[in-house]
Amino acid sequence: MLQSLIAPVTGLLDKFIEDKDQKAALAHEIATMSQKHAQELSIAQIEVNKAEAQSGSLFKGGWRPAVGWVCAIAFLYHFLLKDIIIFVCAFAGVEVPDLPDFDMSTLLTVLGGMLGIGGLRTYEKQKGLTK
Repeated sequence: MLQSLIAPVTGLLDKFIEDKDQKAALAHEIATMSQKHAQELSIAQIEVNKAEAQSGSLFKGGWRPAVGWVCAIAFLYHFLLKDIIIFVCAFAGVEVPDLPDFDMSTLLTVLGGMLGIGGLRTYEKQKGLTK
């Protein structure tokens, strides 16, 4: 959305600013404004993540591991345990009831986010920033 606003604004620079260097500098500043804002937001979120990770409170720092374990268990069930249960029951001649399915698109979205955050956590541990 911001990109659609940038072109008309830079077009107005031609009408009001005659100096080509100043016009180019302002056009560049306007064009990179959204990227700078996104970077500032990312840096602010990283600082919040650091503060949460350093907290000794299970309530603040413990939710990521809990969500990670839930994702790992669901992933394990969906890709291994469910098929093993069906195989063992079929081999034993036991009728298998319908086993539940998970919405894997949602699970993989959460797990992917967790793994991305986990990568930052590993970096923090390697640099000695956490206990």
